[in-house]
Amino acid sequence: ERAYISYIREFILFHDKRHPQEIGVDEIRQYLTHLAVEKNVAASTQNFAFNAILFLYKQVLEVNLPLIDGVLRARKPKHLPAVFTPTEAKSIIAELEGTNHLIVSLLYGSGMRLTEVLRLRVKDIDFEMMPNYGARRQRRERPRNIAADFVSRPFTNPNRTG
Repeated sequence: ERAYISYIREFILFHDKRHPQEIGVDEIRQYLTHLAVEKNVAASTQNFAFNAILFLYKQVLEVNLPLIDGVLRARKPKHLPAVFTPTEAKSIIAELEGTNHLIVSLLYGSGMRLTEVLRLRVKDIDFEMMPNYGARRQRRERPRNIAADFVSRPFTNPNRTG
């Protein structure tokens, strides 16, 4: 309710405090375009403001508005995928080297959180662990498989100088 009131108030102020019955479709179109272009609001915000104005006219003033078209719409953001496919994840891991490869492999294979992996110490890892089968019998990477790549390589601390 408060949000509708704030958009209705902003709509009236945008048109120099004119009464809404004096404001027509062209002015509504102008206000909604102003939101998208000058205020750079999200598409959902522009839709919310539009619904607040429709509520004002239909429910409060009891005025039926004609179709309001030609409004420059705010762009809806493109949605990125929430997760990688196993093939995508493995191809990304294959491109990494050293510490980054180890960290990302542990993140992907163990399901640990980033802070957990970053705080992990060598003595925390059981290298003799049995295979871990997750839900639906999907095999997960084992620390032994991940660590085997790094046993022969010397560890270098990227934060250490000299």
